[in-house]
Amino acid sequence: MRIYIDGHSFHYEMEKLVRLFYPDEKLTVIAADSGEPEKPYVYTAISERDGKLQITARVNIAGFDRSGCAEISINTADIKKEAERTLAVCVYDLLCEYTGRQQPWGILTGVRPIKLFRRLSEQGGEAFAKEYFTQKLKVSPEKTELSAITEGYEKKILSLSQPDSFSLYVSIPFCPTRCSYCSFVSQTIERAKNLVEPYFELLCRELEYTAGIVKEKKLRLESVYIGGGTPTTLDPYQLSVLIRIIKQNFDMTTCREFTIEAGRPDTITKDKLCAIIEGGVDRISINPQTLNDSVLEVIGRKHNTAQFYDSFRLARQLGFRHINTDLIAGLPSDSVESFRDTLDRICELSPESVTVHTLALKRSSRLTLEGAGTSSDSGAAAAGMLEYCEKRLMENSYHPYYLYRQTRMQGNLENVGWSKGGFDGIYNVFVMDETHTIVGCGAGAVTKLKEPCSDSLKRIFNYKYPYEYINGFEEMLKRKDQVKSFYDELS
Repeated sequence: MRIYIDGHSFHYEMEKLVRLFYPDEKLTVIAADSGEPEKPYVYTAISERDGKLQITARVNIAGFDRSGCAEISINTADIKKEAERTLAVCVYDLLCEYTGRQQPWGILTGVRPIKLFRRLSEQGGEAFAKEYFTQKLKVSPEKTELSAITEGYEKKILSLSQPDSFSLYVSIPFCPTRCSYCSFVSQTIERAKNLVEPYFELLCRELEYTAGIVKEKKLRLESVYIGGGTPTTLDPYQLSVLIRIIKQNFDMTTCREFTIEAGRPDTITKDKLCAIIEGGVDRISINPQTLNDSVLEVIGRKHNTAQFYDSFRLARQLGFRHINTDLIAGLPSDSVESFRDTLDRICELSPESVTVHTLALKRSSRLTLEGAGTSSDSGAAAAGMLEYCEKRLMENSYHPYYLYRQTRMQGNLENVGWSKGGFDGIYNVFVMDETHTIVGCGAGAVTKLKEPCSDSLKRIFNYKYPYEYINGFEEMLKRKDQVKSFYDELS
């Protein structure tokens, strides 16, 4: 399908909007000329006449040919933003009419709807934000209410951050196998086992070097998150050393949360969990994704439900007081009934937090490469799963404490972190809101330097793959010096 652009620069925004309705179709963005557009197409135009911007949209697909228009005074505050919104609404309304489908998040295509809701609330109060979401952005009442509840919990966490705050992310980019939906930069242990030891040694060096910089700049550590990949592909000794390196080199006196993704149940052993809890880690994530063994097999997870239960119970016996579990709605071959059963069984275990993701079909995932796509049926199923989550988890005293979205999600839905009182995952909120600096160490990690009292971010990228990280390590350390210069300029 072609998207014609006439008299404006909102190329990317229009493509993302149309993709909400056609996630798997090739979209071509074309500058309009004087000729007749080639069908099928979405035509978008902005022009000025008599002191007003004229907004025009037209959709011509398979015999459906409708136009919509609006106008805005050129004296409107923040006119560029309002012109983009108005054009998006015109296109959205036409596509809703043609497809017979409305999007739960309306015209919103961004990752952080809660951040937008917070800005609107600060501007005019919660009632204003809700009305803007439903009336101006076409967000459903249900998602608007979810946003309001989530923002209230996020606000409490964000208030903990200070201008000199930072959080530490540590990447372990190895997994036992690659899941069919995964697009993360990680490698299987079978293929990369010879890289693990040299990678680990250099990671410890990077952590020591980085700690020297943040100490010199007197930054305040708020949270630590060791993710991946699957950090528990490391052996017990390596886990102990990694935790010790962090605690010896970084000032942990202000650290509010220390998380390790135990992740895959097939990588969890008693010795590894002992190394983690004895090191002082206070939050782990054990992620079944589903408790349906046939679905686990389809998505390439090499563990089963029994292994998840064994891992969870072992963690409880060893004294872990905050266990998170990750689930995914919309997995291939899963059904609404099966997902409900999974969630009911998770609730019986009563983890302190549950993160419910909606399947996002990334371009580089095996599922996408094998031809999997989104459909109205799969989107409706995922929506049913999330509706049940909201009802069931709230009944069990969980609340939504953070929320974010991704491209090509089933049903154009969302990912939500749910927790019991006092167990919100603060790193998740800090990183998603881009509240303060995130210092990243390891392959694929990105350091995001945040200017206080500003939305400005400076990014420093580590090499993506373990072999690149190893071969280019000295260059990586030089890049870390940008953290020092960044804060020197601020002072």
